Amino acid sequence: MRSGPILLIEDDGDDVLTMQEALKDLKVSNELLYFPNAVSAMKYLRETPVQPFLIICDLNMPFQHGLDFKREIDADPELKKKCIPFIFYSTSASEADVSKAFLQMSIQGFFVKASSYGEILSDVTAIIQYWKKSKHPNSF
Repeated sequence: MRSGPILLIEDDGDDVLTMQEALKDLKVSNELLYFPNAVSAMKYLRETPVQPFLIICDLNMPFQHGLDFKREIDADPELKKKCIPFIFYSTSASEADVSKAFLQMSIQGFFVKASSYGEILSDVTAIIQYWKKSKHPNSF
């Protein structure tokens, strides 16, 4: 199993607490690193030698939109080489945003935030289990 941290890029404090609680309840052993915006997350990604397990990113955030953040990752040869699984987890998902995310960049999932805690647990379980089992260049 991959042990790198899960990066959560989220500007809503309640959503951060919910994700922390879900990961705790699911006994996910990966450390959760929280960033309130994409600018601080990008700074971390460029400075750390650590291989993150997964990036979970909100779409609509201050300073930089989630789509622009993912474009910046894809445009950086060193970050692109890390092949970090990238999931959008957002309050809303327009057809245009979903199409841009899948057709113009390399994302691996787009989820709409669930309204109940049980649904959130189900979503997070599916995401974590998939990436714990999935093979990709940095899983060996």
